[in-house]
Amino acid sequence: MKTTTLRNALLAAAVFAALPAHAQDKVAKIGILAPLTGGAAADGTEMVNGAKLAAEEINAAGGVAGYKLEIVVGDTQDQAADAVTSAFERLAGDRDVNAMMTGYASGSNFEIELMAEQEMPYLISANSAQTRDIIAPSPDDFPTVWSFTPSYDAYETAMVPVIEQLEKAGIELPNKKAALISSDNPYSKTIMEGLKKNFEAAGWTVTSADLLPFGEINDWRAFLARVRQDAPAVIINTDYLPGNAAKFVTQFLETPTNSLVFIQYAPSVPEFLELTKEHSTGIMYNLLGGVLDTPKNPRAAEVAKKFEDKYGVKTGSYGASLYEQVYVYAEALAKVGDPTKRLEIGAAIGATEKQIASGKLKFDPATHLAMQGDDAIPIQFFQIWNGERVLFYPDAYATGTFQSPPWIKQ
Repeated sequence: MKTTTLRNALLAAAVFAALPAHAQDKVAKIGILAPLTGGAAADGTEMVNGAKLAAEEINAAGGVAGYKLEIVVGDTQDQAADAVTSAFERLAGDRDVNAMMTGYASGSNFEIELMAEQEMPYLISANSAQTRDIIAPSPDDFPTVWSFTPSYDAYETAMVPVIEQLEKAGIELPNKKAALISSDNPYSKTIMEGLKKNFEAAGWTVTSADLLPFGEINDWRAFLARVRQDAPAVIINTDYLPGNAAKFVTQFLETPTNSLVFIQYAPSVPEFLELTKEHSTGIMYNLLGGVLDTPKNPRAAEVAKKFEDKYGVKTGSYGASLYEQVYVYAEALAKVGDPTKRLEIGAAIGATEKQIASGKLKFDPATHLAMQGDDAIPIQFFQIWNGERVLFYPDAYATGTFQSPPWIKQ
């Protein structure tokens, strides 16, 4: 009798263990493509943390459509094509992975083509020009791919009007010269070329538009030596790696000129402030899709507080973005009910219209980019002052005013 009972118990246990996941807790895995090693590792860690925070909250509330969310990660390392492809293939090989997300995985966004081939829902938050160039010729071929970041055109066009506005507000500039430098990657290079075009169209002299190899840059002094000879009113560095940007600021301040200093994206990463400390005061940067933390957008403060409470650091753009991406996917899954219905999930994501940390999210069906504008996702200009990020443009969302940097001698 005891032998029979034991045999039956073991049989029952074996059958229970062999049951598919949906007979117990069904699992919907979300693959995160993120650079966890290399110069962009701070961004990659933030991406993963934002996604995990949202998944934990959703699971604690009971999951979605009968599924618990699980975050799995593929390291894209230095964003080279082979590293991104390897990470994608590993994640795609798991049958429970029916959606992928990233801040950025590669510089060119070539992986969008891989996602489309497998009808994989893919949410992305960077390299909008590349996303648009891939999708716009035939948007119906990419029904599952959507960008949380709007067109980067504003990165190229908004700078001159903002500087002109600062002049009208009383910031004195010594001349109409601008010095530009970039590293050789699609994001930084495209923005620098667009800025050069727009400065020249506005009557400015661009004294340099240097291009350095992409990767770790320890010495900016050759460029800065020429800058000191020309003493331009504006210096712009579009390399986005925070370690590189920190070295640039330190070396500029060795013998500063009476110039406004703007750095693309990197100052938004918490690592930049850790590396530069008080030396970052006066530096400008801007963001499309960054956290819009103003009284007019309480969602931003809510997300930022949750992130800081969880991890002990403030979120940059990608922590908040991946947090919101997981929620948008979860809402689509709730409507569709089945994560394997990828095309339906993609359509539900594309129909999203909601307030998120960076503004009001709605997608352009012609490009699959988030819409840009004051009533959608606005471009934000910041200045760092005593370790705080002061949003000074657009006026409708401003939390403070721009101040003349401390290295400028009046």
